[in-house]
Amino acid sequence: MAYYRQMGEIPKKRHTMFRKEDGTLYREQVMGTKGFSGIQSILYHHHPPTAVSKAEVHAKFNIEFEEQGALRHRHLLTGGCKETGDAVDGRRYMLGNEDVLIAVANANQSMDYYYRNGDGDELLFVHEGTGIVETMFGTLHYRPGDYINIPIGTIYRIIPDAGESKLLVVETNSWITTPKRYRNPHGQLLEHSPFCERDFRGPEKLETHVECGEFEVRTKSRGFIHAHTFNHHPFDVVGWDGYLYPWIFNIGDFEPITGRIHMPPPIHQTFEGNNFVICSFVPRLYDYHPEGIPAPYFHSNVDSDEVLYYVKGNFMSRKGVTEGSITLHPSGIPHGPHPGKVEDSIGKKETLELAVMIDTFRPLRVVKQALQYEDPQYMYSWCAVSPETTPTV
Repeated sequence: MAYYRQMGEIPKKRHTMFRKEDGTLYREQVMGTKGFSGIQSILYHHHPPTAVSKAEVHAKFNIEFEEQGALRHRHLLTGGCKETGDAVDGRRYMLGNEDVLIAVANANQSMDYYYRNGDGDELLFVHEGTGIVETMFGTLHYRPGDYINIPIGTIYRIIPDAGESKLLVVETNSWITTPKRYRNPHGQLLEHSPFCERDFRGPEKLETHVECGEFEVRTKSRGFIHAHTFNHHPFDVVGWDGYLYPWIFNIGDFEPITGRIHMPPPIHQTFEGNNFVICSFVPRLYDYHPEGIPAPYFHSNVDSDEVLYYVKGNFMSRKGVTEGSITLHPSGIPHGPHPGKVEDSIGKKETLELAVMIDTFRPLRVVKQALQYEDPQYMYSWCAVSPETTPTV
């Protein structure tokens, strides 16, 4: 979500002398995407952002996927994942391909280090919990329903409030932005967009740290987590301006698009990246044609995999899903509503479901550690003659 912002102190002109009170220069950093042709911001540091006193490999970043089996619909009951930790080390990866990794995290600890993703943007959906995200651009507070976008290369730390923050995490190898069809040539959101610039929250307060000591910044890049030690605090920014910075959009601010007959999933699209889109299913009125069928029709994803993360409510086309369920409907075979759900939807006026959908344009694979949460009967749950299976973990 790119529009201009400014925080803190900056000089009148870019790339000119900007001095501290003692006469020494602040260190200017241009942080941009797509070489010098994408969006960028300019930050002013007390210290050079390159001043690293130690660089070493912290760990290999290795995701093990299952071997290819029969093509089938999958259901992962991630509510059964009870492991906790911080918002990065606590991630439990479920699905992935060359473009995205999808994980869940039960964050009940503050990060005692700083982190940056050097491969691409990250999007964190807050299912439950509150807390703060400290970044080099400033601090953001989060609450349930928030999509937290953290651009590539941004140093950050997440500090959850007391309790647990349950997160859905999307790690990318590209950027995340709003759908192109909702923006004019200047980047402004159009009138038919289901949200506008007022719905996005940027950093609320820029806190400049000047303390020295040893500060660890872990960087994900090139298949490894690298540990870089700084002798100064990484949040030493006195001011910045530009179009690249972390932001938050709450799913409750997505205004659903409805019609007389059933509308296809693209109306729910909220964000997009390279080879994937992210959609928001929110409470909305059903179709109002007198003979309309609110439940979705059976359809074949001939060139995309569909992932749904169920947040809350009674999802009108599914049986057996619970809060935290992840379903994967792969390309190559059709999917659609469970038996009885088409008939049940007729005459209904609204739905109170809440879910996040991720469609990828390259096949997704299931991570080995996710298999412990799988409902193996899900593929067969469309057989009307079979008894309904109650999933267990």
